Amino acid sequence: MKINIKATNLELSGSIHAYIDEKINGLEKFIQNVDLSAVECWVEVAKTTTHHRKGDIYRAEADIRLPGKVIRAEAEQWDLHQAIDQIKDELQRELKKYKEAQSAKYKRGARIFKTLAKLSPLAWFQGEKGERAEEE
Repeated sequence: MKINIKATNLELSGSIHAYIDEKINGLEKFIQNVDLSAVECWVEVAKTTTHHRKGDIYRAEADIRLPGKVIRAEAEQWDLHQAIDQIKDELQRELKKYKEAQSAKYKRGARIFKTLAKLSPLAWFQGEKGERAEEE
């Protein structure tokens, strides 16, 4: 997975960059049956205000672009590490939901195919529903 990191109103240190890489790369295990080179993750960290009495407010946003789906998470916290943890948890929850939906689609199709395979061709309905063919 390709990770792009952008910092706004903030100096991006090596430790913050490594922390973001560690947290976002841990989400790869939730992305299955998808080419990881086609998956992009855009992370933006920013310091939103400097005029609060008790310190700065940090904002973290992340977009994971999967084929046919974009998963987005946002968080604002007083600590940048907590904001990153919060977006990781939200992305993890959304990726699990995406993975389960893909699995459900596959299982639904397999279930329909199985029921059709069980029926003999003579039992299939030829006319419209509710009508019986007249016997001659």
